[in-house]
Amino acid sequence: MRIIHTSDWHLGQYFFTKSRAAEHQHFLNWLIKQITLHHVDALIVAGDIFDTGAPPSYARELYNKFIVDLQQTGCQLVILSGNHDSVSVLNESSELLRYLNTHVITSGGEPHIITLKGQHGQPTGLVCAIPFLRPRDIQTSVAGQTSEEKQLSLQTAIHDYYQHCYQRAVELRKSLGLDIPIIATGHLTVVGAALTDSVRDIYIGTLDAFPSGAFPPADYIALGHIHRSQVIGGQPHIRYSGSPIALSFDEAQQQKSVCLVEFDGHRFVDVTLLPIPVLQPLQSLKGSLKELEQQLDALKEQVSDQPVWLDIEVAPQDYLGDIQQRIEEITQPLSVEVVRLRRARRLLQEQSNTKSNEALSELTAEEVFSRRLAQESLEDKELEQRLLQLFKQSYAILRSGQGE
Repeated sequence: MRIIHTSDWHLGQYFFTKSRAAEHQHFLNWLIKQITLHHVDALIVAGDIFDTGAPPSYARELYNKFIVDLQQTGCQLVILSGNHDSVSVLNESSELLRYLNTHVITSGGEPHIITLKGQHGQPTGLVCAIPFLRPRDIQTSVAGQTSEEKQLSLQTAIHDYYQHCYQRAVELRKSLGLDIPIIATGHLTVVGAALTDSVRDIYIGTLDAFPSGAFPPADYIALGHIHRSQVIGGQPHIRYSGSPIALSFDEAQQQKSVCLVEFDGHRFVDVTLLPIPVLQPLQSLKGSLKELEQQLDALKEQVSDQPVWLDIEVAPQDYLGDIQQRIEEITQPLSVEVVRLRRARRLLQEQSNTKSNEALSELTAEEVFSRRLAQESLEDKELEQRLLQLFKQSYAILRSGQGE
């Protein structure tokens, strides 16, 4: 049996006011071709189908059209909700999509075991379809817990949920009497995963990351939430597929891919990463104005069907009032589009003059705010003074309210 594991599509994302619709359509068309080419039995999308809980109409159209187009391949589709997804939005059409060989799982209230079937209706695999687990779905709040106790409680609840779901799948496989794989899914941060700028932290304040050793011994674990494709804990059967397009500039140099996973009976055989062709190139440039001119000049040699979207970080000494006009003059003859122009922040050590042995408790609240404000790229000194004054007023009101 073969499956494709993907995640974090983020349909509907606006990237510094730029729509990603063309890139997503390009990816979905390519994905249909790969499913046909490699005779894929099932496609698993491990969360974050949409970028927001209220996706634009074109994003919903992409989603619905893809599901309809997938029918010609005979491939089953399993969709799990992520932390970006709205449960109600995905549930709107979930019952209807069952008639299109598609399972949409949004809640962790009860374990969901999905039986994958071959072209002749025979079971070919079992999926422990686990979406993003919201704490309220799997645990009961206990008053008076410390932060450490809350973290341990949530970790235990997630562990127990996975084990319970896996045991149900084992029992089902035994009752079927078939040599088929058990595949688990997840949308969470696992210990050791490398993050990128576009990943929104989840389980904030309770569980930072779930230990990979706490997963059950499923034959393959398809993870989502982290946008960089990677193996977890040196175990090739536990991995993040990564996002199909770069969702932030720091992902621009990553080779995006989907995971083609192959099984022999229940045994995990191998994963092949299928590289996704890039439609919209992104690039980050940084330095002085002279250095930026040299870097931009080098872009003349690059050939692309689409203008390169640029993130330009200008050294503080060159970030003057006419910087936007000067950058426009330099880039005008090039096939580029500047979507982000900013001044480089000075190093924290240069800004704050913090002593190496200085503790936070030794600083006043005003000193902390002033040093943090100094790290911002504010050209308007009057605005800076106004913000400082507003902070002083707010802090004074807070202290008076606490009786200090």
